[in-house]
Amino acid sequence: MRYLSSIILLALLLAGCQPSASEATDEIPQDLAGKKALLNTKRQEMKELSDMIAQLEDQIAEEDPTVRKRTKLITTVAAEQKDFSHFVEIQGAVKSDDLVDVTSEMAGRILSLKAKEGQQVRKGQLIAELDLEQLKKQMAELQTSIDLATTVYERQKRLWDQNIGSEIQYLQAKSDKERLEKSKETLEFQLTKGKVYAPISGVVEREILQSGEIASPGMPILQILNTSKLKVVADVPENLLRSVKLGETVTIQFPALDQERKARVSRIGATIDPANRTFSVEVNLGSGGGGLKPNLLANMMIEDYSVENAVVIPLHLIQQEVGGKDFVFVVGDEEGEKVAKKAYVQMGYTYKGEVLIEQGLDGSEQLIAEGNRGLTENALIELQGASNPTVSNN
Repeated sequence: MRYLSSIILLALLLAGCQPSASEATDEIPQDLAGKKALLNTKRQEMKELSDMIAQLEDQIAEEDPTVRKRTKLITTVAAEQKDFSHFVEIQGAVKSDDLVDVTSEMAGRILSLKAKEGQQVRKGQLIAELDLEQLKKQMAELQTSIDLATTVYERQKRLWDQNIGSEIQYLQAKSDKERLEKSKETLEFQLTKGKVYAPISGVVEREILQSGEIASPGMPILQILNTSKLKVVADVPENLLRSVKLGETVTIQFPALDQERKARVSRIGATIDPANRTFSVEVNLGSGGGGLKPNLLANMMIEDYSVENAVVIPLHLIQQEVGGKDFVFVVGDEEGEKVAKKAYVQMGYTYKGEVLIEQGLDGSEQLIAEGNRGLTENALIELQGASNPTVSNN
């Protein structure tokens, strides 16, 4: 009889607490603050109703031996004590110090281009040949002048040796001959610049001029990239200044290539950019194999916090009460029966699905994993199995 009365009372409570669809719609405030306040109120009402239902079920089970107490199947995961690290992801890009313009020292039409885009070249390899026909014509004219100056000088010298003529005439002829010979040496040197050679070894990144076009002194013909000297450069916020150390190993991720590699910090900027409050950090990559290219997006993972032997649990196990307190359900024991107990926790850093617990757990607890939603304090539980997933901190 008492069991029937309790069921009727529970039904009346449920019916009285559930408004009609039209009433619920009418009661929802239009402003955001009102909606939040109503949501908190309804959550509290739902919690009170759940607690009442659980209490009624327990009382019914105690007063009616034929009714078995309801249990909920759960799985558990052990709270871990281990080293925990938190990383900040800073976006950067691949850069190269050795992106060199191949230029000519002389002006001239390009007769032939010996390298193409994407081609591997070595230092000193012939890159282009220029048409220096104008210089060759100047050389021919200069040679005629040299021949004449040489004849005049030889005659003046014979006369001077016989004490005929003036010393000034002799010295003038000698000076003219030597000046023209120096000019010839200069032209001969300029003619050697008709061939352009690679200043470094690397890959031809870009062709700027083609065969038949005019090259000017200092104007790039093509660009060569030395892929063996690539680096990642990132602008790091100044609040991480103490977290970055020269020579420290960091992880570099390349999302476009789905690659990851470790390298050491090779340079830390000496100044803070006043515009965005960042400083430059460079990481040498060494060989640029694996498809790395300048301006490729890279993520630099910088460790800003670490602690040893800390309590670390999966983040998804954390729940929050209406009042804002964080808690997890742990396996407790009452009179030889397994029950759910709330353990209030203070969270620290979170990283890759794990959370550092600063207070509330000591690492010996069995946490309720599957089945933890909808549980109430002291609810009977039955262990379905145990799991202990390992989440990497890398």
